[in-house]
Amino acid sequence: MNVAAPHRRGLTALVAAAAALLVGGIIAGSSFLDRLMTLLPPVPGARAAVGFVAIVAIGAFVWLFMHLSDLARARSRRAALEDTMRGEVSCGIRSRMLVRSLNELLPEGSREVRLARRYSIVVDPSGISFWNGGRRPRRAIQFPWREVRNIRSDTIVVGTSVVPVLVMRVRRRGTSVELPIMLGNERPGSFALSEAPFYAVVRSWKAKHRDALKAEGLELSPQTAPTALGRSRSQLAMR
Repeated sequence: MNVAAPHRRGLTALVAAAAALLVGGIIAGSSFLDRLMTLLPPVPGARAAVGFVAIVAIGAFVWLFMHLSDLARARSRRAALEDTMRGEVSCGIRSRMLVRSLNELLPEGSREVRLARRYSIVVDPSGISFWNGGRRPRRAIQFPWREVRNIRSDTIVVGTSVVPVLVMRVRRRGTSVELPIMLGNERPGSFALSEAPFYAVVRSWKAKHRDALKAEGLELSPQTAPTALGRSRSQLAMR
């Protein structure tokens, strides 16, 4: 679910301009390609193949541009949050399952929770909060520690891969849901956190949850046994 924000208009304009330049370059070099094609042996469907390659190249360029823009925005948001918040900042990857679960916690008539493709999560003494934006982060939703029932690790199927997810059960106004949170890596060419870095985040969140409840004189809810979300949801719908 996309975040409706002014920066998207500027980003769309940049992508359109870059794509136009790429198409212009292909058009400008079309005469050279035509001369080159006349020197080569005739191959059936050669022009169609060139057109297909050009379309694929434009699509790949636009995807790469959007991906790098998202990563840059996530890094800017992380830097801003680390400067202003007293907590641990992690990168999350949006999924339909997570957005749907978040909105189940809202009262009737409330504005829907929206998350960027890569959003930030801040874990501090006050609880867990989800953030959008760039250099000026905007909080999407927050859960105080007393609303968090338990935190555990699990796995889920994304396409043909099995990736780990942090599952946080929260209860608000009588509604209890599990939030499957996929932790992301902010390096180019990377996707979800796995193995040691992922489990380090899980342990850190569990420790902060335990300490926060203890400070308030509350007991930690019993830990539930992990359940394979992948068995009930064969594929994580990504957007």
